[in-house]
Amino acid sequence: MARIFVTRRLPGDALERLREAHELEIRDADTPIGREELIAGARRSEVVICALTDRIDAGVLHPGLKVVANYAVGVDNIDLAAAREAGVVVTNTPDVLTDATADLAFALLLAAARRLPEAERFLRAGRWEGFRASALLGRRVAGAHLGVVGAGRIGQAVLSRGKGFGMELSYWSREPKDPARVSGATHRPLDELLERCDFVSLNVALTPETRHLLDARRLERMKPGAVLVNTSRGPVVDEAALARVLAEGPLFAAGLDVYEEEPRVHPALLELENVVLIPHLGSATDVCREAMVELCVDGVEAVLAGREPANRVI
Repeated sequence: MARIFVTRRLPGDALERLREAHELEIRDADTPIGREELIAGARRSEVVICALTDRIDAGVLHPGLKVVANYAVGVDNIDLAAAREAGVVVTNTPDVLTDATADLAFALLLAAARRLPEAERFLRAGRWEGFRASALLGRRVAGAHLGVVGAGRIGQAVLSRGKGFGMELSYWSREPKDPARVSGATHRPLDELLERCDFVSLNVALTPETRHLLDARRLERMKPGAVLVNTSRGPVVDEAALARVLAEGPLFAAGLDVYEEEPRVHPALLELENVVLIPHLGSATDVCREAMVELCVDGVEAVLAGREPANRVI
């Protein structure tokens, strides 16, 4: 029997599978856990099931810890080198959130392109006085040029959705992909993609190499009138520079689900009409979130039974 610490309430009933054979402690809150509470919970446990807001580093890891199951696909919240040194298995939740996140990326693309939040605010404020041919003009999506930065599972799914809209497709990744996996999209250098594409979707993992991948220089080189969508991780974009190019050009609009210092949003972004801001909802469907818990539980059960987990990161 192992002691398992879960850092927050999670949807569905998959965790109850663990209670049948192990001692399960679930923190009774769905808010970020404090640092001291996280350390204390981890230190009395052999398993930690954590969320993307929980920083798992050498201060949390200890010799008796066997597995950290991350309730997210990205693992930038975990010090993987420290986990490897401590002999702790790390798992994540790949695949099950691909479609939900790609759907949201395309929803943000459409909302930003057609100025939907701005239009709704306009109507709710009682400012609509009838049809005007020049009111709230947006950007054409069908047939436009979509560029995806990061052609992993989610990036490929975004390209597939773009294909359904008859868009010209390009992507950037470190290595070209099989054309069938990227809906026949063209592999381009990142700067060229940014200069050519009407819509750019960010779908890279956060690593030291991708932090501020879109810095001031690259943002300023984007195609005039382009729309930027970010459903990956906030620090991939320099938010201060993004606010500036939204206010002064060249960008037409942006759709953001993630932020550099979550839950804080850069004040300059909050003042702009031409950016759609939502609170990190990429995987937020009932089916997806419950499937993520299932994957966490699958990985934990495998490690505790001495089997290789299918969703192992290290």
